[in-house]
Amino acid sequence: MAEQLTGLAGDRALLGRTSTAERVSDILRSRIAEGYFPPGTRLSEDSIGGALGVSRNTLREAFRLLTHERLLVHELNRGVFVRVLTVEDVEDIYRTRSLVECAVVRGLGAPPYRLGGLVAAVEEGRTASAENDWKGLGTANIHFHRELVSLAGSERTDELMRSVFAELRLAFHVVDDPRRLHEPYLVRNAQILQELQAGNPRGAERLLETYLADSLERVVEVYRRRVGEEPSGSS
Repeated sequence: MAEQLTGLAGDRALLGRTSTAERVSDILRSRIAEGYFPPGTRLSEDSIGGALGVSRNTLREAFRLLTHERLLVHELNRGVFVRVLTVEDVEDIYRTRSLVECAVVRGLGAPPYRLGGLVAAVEEGRTASAENDWKGLGTANIHFHRELVSLAGSERTDELMRSVFAELRLAFHVVDDPRRLHEPYLVRNAQILQELQAGNPRGAERLLETYLADSLERVVEVYRRRVGEEPSGSS
C-alpha cells in the first residue's frame, strides 16, 4: 500500500485549487482502471485522503460516487473495497456492451465516418503487442471500443459506457494471462475498422456480434477459474 500511496500523492497536483469529489473520483477511477488498486483492495480514508490532500468528507463523497458506479463496495464495519465482480456481473457487462455497441454501429448513417480514434487505437494495440505489453494491449482494446461507441455522437452513451468499461477492467485485472485474453482481438479490431473504412457498417456489426460473443465466452471461462465460481446450476 505504501507504494500505491506514494504514487497517488503525485496526483495531488491534478486537483488544483478547485478540489471536488468529482475530480477525486476521476483520479481514483483511473487508478482502479489501471490496476493500481486491484479488486479486493481496502481503501483507507486516512491514507488516501492524506496522499491527495483532501478532506474526509470530500473523499467519502468520491467513494460514494464510485460505489454508485459499482467500482467500489462498502462493507459494514469493514470499510470501502475495490469491487470483485461475480461471473454474473461479467455476463451482464457483456450483455450491455452488445446492446449498445452493436446499436451504435447499426445506427451509423452514410459514410464517411470519423475513424481517426479507431485507427489510433488499433495502432496503440499493435505497438503494445510488439513490446509484449499485454496489459497495455488490453487498455488499447478498451480504447478501441470506447472510440467505437463515440461514433454515436452521444454524451450520454459515452458516459454510460465509460462506467461499463471501467467495470470490465476490474475483471481483466483478475486474469492471470492477459496475453491469451487480449491478443486474439487485435486482428479482429482491425477487421472491424476495415469494414467501416469500406463504408460497410453491416459487415462491421456482424463481426462485432461474433467478437463480443467469443470474448464473453473467453473471459467467463478464465474469470470463473480465477475467482473459483462454479457454473450456474452446479451442485
